[in-house]
Amino acid sequence: MIADETLARRVQNGDRLAVDPLVERHYSPLIGYLYRMTGGDRALAEDLAHETFMRAITNIAQYQHPRPFKAWLYAIATNAARNHYKSADQRRTANTDHDLDDVPDDHPIDAPLIEGEEAAAVIAALDALPDHQREVVLLYYYQQFSLQEIAETLHIPLGTVKSRLSIGISRLRERMKAMDYGR
Repeated sequence: MIADETLARRVQNGDRLAVDPLVERHYSPLIGYLYRMTGGDRALAEDLAHETFMRAITNIAQYQHPRPFKAWLYAIATNAARNHYKSADQRRTANTDHDLDDVPDDHPIDAPLIEGEEAAAVIAALDALPDHQREVVLLYYYQQFSLQEIAETLHIPLGTVKSRLSIGISRLRERMKAMDYGR
């Protein structure tokens, strides 16, 4: 399998055929990440994923090898989600009535969480976290980024990543315990 970074360099050099494997590789996991970032809004997650890939392709000249392509792509996705909620006409509301059938299930860590009421509780607990903590928790646990990759993706120091992850997990545990799911 050709490395993402090699494919990205090919795209930079005008090889548009190299885009397809990058999209195939990252589309579903990116939807899963954005689904959680948007509080379970599948349509919005798909729109943001599409926007992410369009921005990545349009701005491929800004990709700097050997930076991991995945970290660069998720930085674009995170910024797209942030920008969506910054716009004046958008209001983020907590919604626990998510259609759990729409959750992407191709990521192995999803399976034990997406079951009935507990899945809704996990989504609600994640949604209750401040954005900066939710981003770190999702990248670490759902996208399996290393702490260093998260720091590179979000352009923050490694110590900040560790702090946000620790506080985010603590808040998730408290929230789940309060909802009687903290086993």
